[in-house]
Amino acid sequence: MAASTRAVLTALLAALVALASFAQELPGLEGVDEMAVIAAAVVLALALAVGWPVLLRLPNPLGSGVVIALGGVGAVLAVTATRGDPVLRQLPVVVALAILLAFVNELARQDGRKRLVDSVAGTVTGVLVATAAAGWVASERMPGGTYLVVAGAVSLAFASFVSFAAGVSAMSHREWATAGATTVAGVVSGAAVAAVMPDTAPLVGGFLGLGTGMLVAALDALFHRLPALQRKLASMAAIALPVAVSGILVYVVGRVLGQ
Repeated sequence: MAASTRAVLTALLAALVALASFAQELPGLEGVDEMAVIAAAVVLALALAVGWPVLLRLPNPLGSGVVIALGGVGAVLAVTATRGDPVLRQLPVVVALAILLAFVNELARQDGRKRLVDSVAGTVTGVLVATAAAGWVASERMPGGTYLVVAGAVSLAFASFVSFAAGVSAMSHREWATAGATTVAGVVSGAAVAAVMPDTAPLVGGFLGLGTGMLVAALDALFHRLPALQRKLASMAAIALPVAVSGILVYVVGRVLGQ
């Protein structure tokens, strides 16, 4: 799948996260509460579970995918069930259990355990990325969390779209220009969205945009011409990756800046 196509799909996925969060603010949908965001986080975790082992070409994609799925979905459910602060206090337990499962998965292999270190490292990394999606649920729980999630998701969507536009323009051969435009787009869009949202300062939105813009630019450089991305399942992981990681990014920025 082309990088420009992945960028557009990432933008659409981020926009859907924003819509899922803002849905509860729409007339007649007040009862939705945070369920839409929880569902979005579960979908992100499952998309990574399916595509991550293919992206990294792990020797046991089925076993690794199951471990990543259990870790990612388990993290979302753990955060959902947690009441009071800190809302992420059960997350280390889920990650630790998932890492233990990664070793159990290797012990269960019947293929001679080739590339053992690669398999363990790739599976554990996938678990960490998938569990980051739970950050969207944690962010939603914060005071003014809906507006914080919307600002972060929209800035990610705009940064991804600018990455797409730069990729199909004359800037595609100037990586530094593409990265700069992507980051600036994230900062401007994040600050602009936060400025029109209640209980969200433009400074918070600007920092969210800075983080999401840099994330998109870095992943674009990392995945540039990666052969594995010719496969659809690998592309699925690359599409979901920035959206999932942004979940924990939005939570950290909100906590640090006192959202």
